[in-house]
Amino acid sequence: MYKRYITGGAMLCFLFSVKALAQREPDRIFHPNIKTVQLNPYGDQTAYPVIKLNSNDLLQLDFDDMDGDIKNYYYNIELRNADWSEVQMGYFDYAKGYTNQRISTYRRSSQTLTRYTHYQLTFPGRDIVPVKAGNYVLKVFLDGDTSQLAFTKRFLVTDAGILVSAQVQQPFGQQDFRSRQKVQFTVNTGRVNVSYPQQQIKVVILQNNRWDNRLQLTKPSIVRNNILEYNTEKDALMPAMREWRWLDLTSFRLLSDRVRRQENTNTVFDLYVTPDFSRNTERYIYYKDYNGIYAALTNENVNPYWNADYATVHFTYKPPGNRPYNKDLIIIGQITNYGTDEGARMKWNAQQGLYETTLQIKQGYYDYAYALAEGTTTAPLFVTDETEGNIWETENQYTLLVYYRELGGRYDRLMNVTTISSIMNRPGHF
Repeated sequence: MYKRYITGGAMLCFLFSVKALAQREPDRIFHPNIKTVQLNPYGDQTAYPVIKLNSNDLLQLDFDDMDGDIKNYYYNIELRNADWSEVQMGYFDYAKGYTNQRISTYRRSSQTLTRYTHYQLTFPGRDIVPVKAGNYVLKVFLDGDTSQLAFTKRFLVTDAGILVSAQVQQPFGQQDFRSRQKVQFTVNTGRVNVSYPQQQIKVVILQNNRWDNRLQLTKPSIVRNNILEYNTEKDALMPAMREWRWLDLTSFRLLSDRVRRQENTNTVFDLYVTPDFSRNTERYIYYKDYNGIYAALTNENVNPYWNADYATVHFTYKPPGNRPYNKDLIIIGQITNYGTDEGARMKWNAQQGLYETTLQIKQGYYDYAYALAEGTTTAPLFVTDETEGNIWETENQYTLLVYYRELGGRYDRLMNVTTISSIMNRPGHF
């Protein structure tokens, strides 16, 4: 069972596991005072952090320190392989500039009940620049000491040496055609020298930017010269889920219909979300969602980064028959850093027959879903079959990452990032 608590006897193991988590599964927050971490292409909160190699593309990092004081935060970058393992290369083999750089743009919150300091970083710049395409980890730490990690975030640097065409289809199998989506795609390696495709080419498929349920394919169905086709009925199947639940917190005064009540004081906002239930037997309804992300938005004329306030938000979930699941119930989405933040794991209230948790959340618009945790603590898999259901018609965003390793090469080079929607080319959609 997936557990988030730590006993005193496990403290030594925890110290080692923090390093292991940062190494193999980035997107982790290690200090409880760090909130609302966002890393996106500059000017686009809805897009995944991907930049082209040797381009003018920029990424924007935003985060809040709830202590409200001024700290010396530094950052660096680290190249990783396709599976996020460490590369056997020195820093200056994949980056130029400084090894560490201070984040110098910050501003204290104003016009808010909650005190915090907002930090912002735009990169790459002259100070730190990636010079190879691949998976990268952005590390933010205190006082120039890399052992004092505050958080880590993934981003991608892509080259343009390989072409990909892809589409989402309905599976043929009787057990899958109503609840799964199949990603069919072709890789054109062009002038890239690929002698052994199964060894040199890896394809990773992400659904709605989630890494916990990612698929990795190494064996194409058909190889024709420089064309690799991936079209089996089993290898690229994903649970379809359904549209994400939503929570409009763009205002703490004009409440949306998803908030049932508030108990505000002069020092804090306390909001109670309408109780949630399992949706796996409900009739499917399509609506536009953000596929699990958070957007810094307010419906008031204020800056959403340092004028937006925080609230203590209470979530409740009533399982079928008011009986607990035999696995941990997790809130997933960017709202909880995809299930890794404190508070993501809901607690069972036996007296009331429901799950509950509280999250400290900033004003904005949120998508979220409920999932049951499987796997291990270091590599959990969040399964939504019982809590959300799976409907073939659901709109999902799929991102295909194509990696290439030269024979005798020391790292996986990211050669293509292609994003498609499951409703592209579907009748009635554009």
